[in-house]
Amino acid sequence: MQFVIKLFPEIIVKSPGVRRHQTKILQDNIRRILKPLDTRIKVRADWEKLEVEAAEYNQALRLQIIEKLSCIPGIAKFSETETHRFDSLEQICDLVVQSFSDRLAGKTYGVRVRRSGKQSFNSMDAERAVGSALMLQANPAAVDLNNPEIWVELEIREDRLFILGETWSGLGGFPIGSQDKVISLISGGFDSSVSSFQSIRRGMLTHFMFFNIGGRAHEIAVRQMVYHLWSNYSSSHTCRYISLPFEEIVAEISKKAPANYATVLLKRYMMRCASKIAAMHDIDGIATGESVGQVSSQTLANLRIIDEHADCLVMRPLINMDKGDIIDIARRIGTASMAEKNPEYCGLQAERPTTKARRHKVEEFEAFFDPEIEERVIAKAVQMPVSRIIEDISTIPVDLVSVPPAGAIILDVRHPDECLDNELVIKNHSVVAMPFFEIQNRFSELPQDQSYFLYCDRGIISRLHAELLLEAGCQNIGVYKPS
Repeated sequence: MQFVIKLFPEIIVKSPGVRRHQTKILQDNIRRILKPLDTRIKVRADWEKLEVEAAEYNQALRLQIIEKLSCIPGIAKFSETETHRFDSLEQICDLVVQSFSDRLAGKTYGVRVRRSGKQSFNSMDAERAVGSALMLQANPAAVDLNNPEIWVELEIREDRLFILGETWSGLGGFPIGSQDKVISLISGGFDSSVSSFQSIRRGMLTHFMFFNIGGRAHEIAVRQMVYHLWSNYSSSHTCRYISLPFEEIVAEISKKAPANYATVLLKRYMMRCASKIAAMHDIDGIATGESVGQVSSQTLANLRIIDEHADCLVMRPLINMDKGDIIDIARRIGTASMAEKNPEYCGLQAERPTTKARRHKVEEFEAFFDPEIEERVIAKAVQMPVSRIIEDISTIPVDLVSVPPAGAIILDVRHPDECLDNELVIKNHSVVAMPFFEIQNRFSELPQDQSYFLYCDRGIISRLHAELLLEAGCQNIGVYKPS
């Protein structure tokens, strides 16, 4: 199996040195992500493209490679290909006819050729010759160069012919590691997940910071979202997850400041803490999911007051985006369904929050706050690699079985996309699909005189949600993890 990868156009227009450097980074990223699928996969680079080659054809491996390549920043598009050596234009025609003869019968077609190197013919000569050979030998309906049913796309590089098959879009953007590091402030909602994705897509090594106000259940939801973003879009690199317990700061603001200024004051604390931790890790930027005018704290006047305590660059990738557009991106990257089930945890509500905070008032309120509270919170920060954040949070014993008891119902808590790709069927047991982001709200709808065993591929997310249900008082819960 072979795939040809086209670089993101902004990489192509860089200076030769920068282009080579970014192409090398992308090549390394692809190699790291595909290696766990098959150690024999090869990734080669030249000036115009990258090539991925697997040792043998395997449909399951093919689908995995396609899925991975579509989620790697820096790739504009990629195509499945056949690659051949040739020594004449006539041989090219024979190879193309052999490849397309079964596909063109009764259909309109067009031929596109891109060529580089020294040959005895130009691109137009090749298009005419290949088009004529197909017309004579493949029984097509007609040539249509505007809107054919099938495009026959060829690339000729020196003495190599690439016959392009199906093509898929990539993420675009720059390869991760080609830009600087950033800390993304993530809350588990639509905005912060999309903001984090935009930073990843732009090639920044994106770490994640979470301010915990909603307790253990909130943190579990956020960790699942962070893990999804990392495992799907940036697993070529090790990223850090940082969680700060912010309940004490919320309580301090609630006691000593008016409600209409509470959210602005809270976000100033977030910026101060994020800036200090960023400095500890030599990170120059913080990314947030704020958009102008979306809520009261996101007016220009309030954002200016909030940013005064940031000692590093504050980036807002969504600053001019509409909420509907943000949600559309969240759906595309797989975080919308998680965000929909994740409630807003704040604890600082006001009927009429200020939209134009005044500096002198903010400083007056902050003068009454405990001057050591910020350092205490930073000292309690929990930091770990994102690759470990799901396993690390589990602490409560759960009944784990490899063979479900008779009569037990299996709850498949995987993401709906995973269920579609690999349906769970267990002989003599009912299987009910209930995604992990819905189970806490929907479990009470089920008959409670039954025993339920949660299932996911690795047995981690299923265990976390079994723990939450046990904490909530449910006794009929376990985890099904096949041996």
